[in-house]
Amino acid sequence: MVGLNNLKPKPGSTHRPKRLGTGQGSGHGQTSTRGQKGQGSTSGGTKPIGFEGGQTPLLRRIPKSGFSNKRFQHKFEWVNISSLEKNFKAGAEVNPEALVKSRVVKHSDRVKILGNGELTKALNVSAHGFSAGAREKIEKAGGKAILLVTVEGAKAAAVVAQAAAKKTAKKTDKK
Repeated sequence: MVGLNNLKPKPGSTHRPKRLGTGQGSGHGQTSTRGQKGQGSTSGGTKPIGFEGGQTPLLRRIPKSGFSNKRFQHKFEWVNISSLEKNFKAGAEVNPEALVKSRVVKHSDRVKILGNGELTKALNVSAHGFSAGAREKIEKAGGKAILLVTVEGAKAAAVVAQAAAKKTAKKTDKK
């Protein structure tokens, strides 16, 4: 019966280790299998991993591609106050859908209103962003600047609110 107490390797499958540096009678001679001269013949003669004999190593030859935040950027379609003045009548509701309908912008995902131009009409403008000058000009003309929240913004706000709620819950539990 085979047990842990009587296990042995198969005959011929094991070899005694080379005893290097033990002199002439060891069978490995004067240089102990290291050769006559050269970098590897003495102790400390090692090369770094990936060393290619002075040639530029492969890791440095291949093109590198780094990280980019491009896929996380938020692209706004911007509209100047002058475009609102041209395309909308006084008292009109200006929102991203109305801007697409009047062909001022192509998409209604994210729209930002910029302050280039003059506004003489009172408009109720709803957008995802306003420059300080645009907001000032809209309110000066008697209109309203209403800030819309994107879906991503709403999700981010919900996450922040949850984190704040957890933090306050922990503080009240400790007291």
